[in-house]
Amino acid sequence: MISTQLLKKCIDDLAGITKIMFTVYDTAGAPVVMTADSPVTDAQMIAHFAASPVDSQIIGDCYLLKVLEDGEPAFVVAATGSGDNTLMIARIAVSEIETLMATSHERNDRSSYFQNLLLDNLLLVDITGQAKKLHVEFNKRRGIILFDADTNPYDTTASELMQEMFREQNGDYLTAIDTGSVILIKALEENESYERLEEVAEMAVDTLETEAMLRVRASYGTIAENLKDLSASYKEARMAMDCGKIFYAEKKVISYNRLGIGRLIYQLPPSLCETFITEVFEGHRVPDDLDSEELNTIHTFFENNLNVSETARQLFIHRNTLVYRIEKLQKECGLDIRDFREAMTLRIALMILQYMRR
Repeated sequence: MISTQLLKKCIDDLAGITKIMFTVYDTAGAPVVMTADSPVTDAQMIAHFAASPVDSQIIGDCYLLKVLEDGEPAFVVAATGSGDNTLMIARIAVSEIETLMATSHERNDRSSYFQNLLLDNLLLVDITGQAKKLHVEFNKRRGIILFDADTNPYDTTASELMQEMFREQNGDYLTAIDTGSVILIKALEENESYERLEEVAEMAVDTLETEAMLRVRASYGTIAENLKDLSASYKEARMAMDCGKIFYAEKKVISYNRLGIGRLIYQLPPSLCETFITEVFEGHRVPDDLDSEELNTIHTFFENNLNVSETARQLFIHRNTLVYRIEKLQKECGLDIRDFREAMTLRIALMILQYMRR
């Protein structure tokens, strides 16, 4: 079904050009959208006209016309004006609305097709057959970009804004599988690669955060060479999103190809994670309750390649203060992070603890 926003824009544009007032009713006679100062016709009269066999009717200076969908009345358009061209303009309005409804119906069909495709609900023969019917090119390079917005399930702001950014005419398609997320199926040229997906994802995240005031994260999988590979790309994008929330919370755009060790940890069974933590910290404190100062010290030390002087400089503390913190951590947890092997052990352990908490 066509959205009321699209109906309103259609009749407002026509009214602005022709100076004719429009009201669109449903078949029960209730107004759906109307232009400014447009009169309201009696609901019973509209309902009677919608059920009648005639396609148009005139009441004073108001013309009533039916908008058909699959041969059945979907709306009634009332056009009010004093000019001789009112009837012709009303018919143009009906034609415009019917075209918009057909386009919306085709978009919904494509959205349903892509939903089933991404969820592996289609056989190969169905993938190719329906793609041909819906005019979707089969052998086209595409990438899946998943957007996860921090919003309530009924808020459509993100999807509406993205529909303005990405057009089907350019080969880009939008769909959704669960609430709170939007899936962009981005068409790519032969010379475009992952840098293009990263650029598009960052641009969309910035736009949604700036214009819609939403907190948004994006992730993308590997590039699919044809439609049948899109499902794998979607699963990769979903894994990248989940891993990003656990291990790379500071990043707004996550690539499946850059998950690193987080991808391995994400696929470990919980029992194996618990065994590893027990072995590493046996008889010592498990660092699952470190405060922000301790965590910042550890991460800054890792980022500076275990360089004590540079880490102390960036933390704005004396070198001896940093050494004291490191030795305190060693005494409590049993690991000296000045040693490369023990530093890597702690880094992996902290990531595993993050994973276990989630």
